[in-house]
Amino acid sequence: MCRIAIFPGSFDPFTIGHDSVVRRALPLFDKIIIGVGVNADKKPLFTVEKRVEFIKSLYEKEPRIEVLAYDTLTIAFAQKVHANYILRGLRSVRDFEYERDIADLNKQSTGIETILLFTEHQYGCISSSAIRELISYGEDVKKYLPKPLEK
Repeated sequence: MCRIAIFPGSFDPFTIGHDSVVRRALPLFDKIIIGVGVNADKKPLFTVEKRVEFIKSLYEKEPRIEVLAYDTLTIAFAQKVHANYILRGLRSVRDFEYERDIADLNKQSTGIETILLFTEHQYGCISSSAIRELISYGEDVKKYLPKPLEK
């Protein structure tokens, strides 16, 4: 059986914390689909097309990573792409409680497992919303954004 995971999020922007989760999870799966979700309740800084383009450029040399946009429930997206797993990163206990409840619902309704990876300590304070705020004040955020894979 092919182990396919989706890594869903709005990724506005995709940070070094997100990148860390993807790179650390890659040995666990045959394929990771990074799902760039469209959230109608959020006003994005970057268009979904720009986010997809940026993330694709990071992993263009890694054939086991695909990047797709979606505008459905995450679990529906997982089923559509035939994913066996949902990959999520955890920064805090608050993240854990939220993710556990969703993971339980997803497992009960579809059988799809959620794999939770703890964020590496040095990235625990980095969030897309914090980076968006820094950008809005004209701050340089390059150190919080990933660089393309080298191969």
